[in-house]
Amino acid sequence: MDFKVLAVGDVVGGPGMDRICRSLRYLKRKTGADFVIVNGENAAVVGMTPQQGEEILDAGADVITMGNHTWAKRDIVPYMDDCPQILRPANYAPQVPGRGWATFDTKAGRVAVIDLIGRCNMDYGPDNPFLVVEKALKEIDAKIILVEIHAEATSEKLAMGYMLDGRVSALWGTHTHVPTADAQVLPKGTGYVTDLGMTGPQHSVLGIQPRLSIAKFRGDLTERYRWADGPTKLEAVLFTIDSETGRCRRAERVDLHDETAAQR
Repeated sequence: MDFKVLAVGDVVGGPGMDRICRSLRYLKRKTGADFVIVNGENAAVVGMTPQQGEEILDAGADVITMGNHTWAKRDIVPYMDDCPQILRPANYAPQVPGRGWATFDTKAGRVAVIDLIGRCNMDYGPDNPFLVVEKALKEIDAKIILVEIHAEATSEKLAMGYMLDGRVSALWGTHTHVPTADAQVLPKGTGYVTDLGMTGPQHSVLGIQPRLSIAKFRGDLTERYRWADGPTKLEAVLFTIDSETGRCRRAERVDLHDETAAQR
């Protein structure tokens, strides 16, 4: 039996929240997705509020993953412990709230999801994700295992993909907000893409008004970042997994853009 997993790129600001709320169920129906994972760490541009988390889950997500902005909104701290469907990176310090991986009951049986954060050019000093994921895999008893690595360096994501090839069902990257064209099944059966992309303003610099980002790179006096207006997009990858073997059959982009696709 095929088990379809829809992985959705970082939700950015108000436009991203509007897009996920009006389009996720449509895309879920269109693709026949059985399980949906959404990265929500930029729902408030920097961080995510508990209310936004509830809205993403109500929109059709089964799991929300976080990243380097996990703790930007402090009211998320108790929520991380209370909501098992929200994961923060597993390689954060062990004393922080929340969980880095969890298993969920699905029509294909138990499905495990692991959230990781990379170390290259990140603000924090997380533990080594390559070592932490090995520890997590020893504790997981599930045929279908899904891994997200929230990382800046493409090489770090690729290395993780090849290390886990044949040991997990699918692995994808987030954080750069730029979709990559390398959706594929690795040689030993793991679905892979270096970066999902983002959900939010289409004409923007990673979701932000271009003029604000340009000013920063020019060295001008900067302003607080604000999201861009205009058409939006939802970028995602669909992984089709054999529920009997846990191996990925196919990995394909299923992006939606206001100018090129229906919104509902």
